[in-house]
Amino acid sequence: MRIVFMGTPEFSVPVLEALVGAGHEIAAVYCQPPRPAGRGKKDRPSPVQARAEALGLEVRHPVSLKGSGAQAEFAALRADVAVVVAYGLILPVAVLDAPRFGCLNIHASLLPRWRGAAPIHRAILAGDAQTGICIMQMEAGLDTGPVLLRAAVDIGAEETTGALHDRLSALGAGMSVQALERLAELRAEVQPETGVSYAAKIDKSEAAVDWSGSAVEIDRQIRGLSPFPGAWTLVAGERVKLLGARLAEGQGAPGVVLDEALTVACGQGAVQVTRAQRAGRGAQETGVFLRGMALPAGTRLG
Repeated sequence: MRIVFMGTPEFSVPVLEALVGAGHEIAAVYCQPPRPAGRGKKDRPSPVQARAEALGLEVRHPVSLKGSGAQAEFAALRADVAVVVAYGLILPVAVLDAPRFGCLNIHASLLPRWRGAAPIHRAILAGDAQTGICIMQMEAGLDTGPVLLRAAVDIGAEETTGALHDRLSALGAGMSVQALERLAELRAEVQPETGVSYAAKIDKSEAAVDWSGSAVEIDRQIRGLSPFPGAWTLVAGERVKLLGARLAEGQGAPGVVLDEALTVACGQGAVQVTRAQRAGRGAQETGVFLRGMALPAGTRLG
């Protein structure tokens, strides 16, 4: 098929690679414009742009698709279908209707649960037992279109957003190829009106750990915000990111370290921090981290 691919972050890259590997013709790749990044704040291309250029594909990064000129350029590609994965721009109706088979979106949740910007984070933060991938026929509403294909996966008890992100990205890549192969026979399943929830964009204000909360809540917070933006706590005035955790036995005053394995008491129960990061340094497993920053039992965090 002749495809327009639309995506921006790392999550989208395996899907693009799978479509190319399956022999589809990529008419053009749309992604967000390069953004300032790093200490020098120089413009850095998105992961999709970098990979598409390495594959020799035409890349376009309009600031908006609302103008008639941008819409005409899109329509002139005469695509059979557009495959959209975490693109980051709203697609006007004129764009949605331009390809022969419309626009398909690969979304990382079991719709209608977690429509919106941060479905992987929100699934872990909410303590969901499962999530998955839905391939949806796009329409004007936010992730409201009928679902063509879905697959569920269990969320591991210690799984972080980063690990789940990678699993779902690989799953979405395989499913996108399968959906295009079976497009003529797939039946669109209208999303139910019950069970709708919205995955609001993660705000950095959600990242500070309040140790008076329950261990269950704090465990989800640490895993759900790892690796970005990273849940954090103060240690002797220094901000430390907590990037991995598991529920643990123990009790004590909230925020107090209980043992040499960095088990920390919460308002109810305790969590063991399994991965941490000091400012300006790389993330480390707890054993390594504690060799550089001693936190003996009795240390109070927060």
